Amino acid sequence: MATSNAQRQAAYRLKHLKDDDAQAERLNIIIDLHAKKALERLSSCYGVTQRAMIEKLLIDAERQAANAAALMPGGDASYYASEIKLNVTA
Repeated sequence: MATSNAQRQAAYRLKHLKDDDAQAERLNIIIDLHAKKALERLSSCYGVTQRAMIEKLLIDAERQAANAAALMPGGDASYYASEIKLNVTA
């Protein structure tokens, strides 16, 4: 019996997209071309995968945000409850 496209995709995901430590989630995004090229350059420069580079950038950004929130009264709790808004300068 022939398998459908959905069945083939599900089988592929089971075989190839395993999360051995159950600490990962799948993320599908479309980003600006310039951001994608920057990601490629950064990951190449540091000799890591694009996934590892994204994870590092996000962890570093969160550390900065948490440190900024900690300077405000009740900022720690507000930050981790997603109740605080910090100014972003571009």
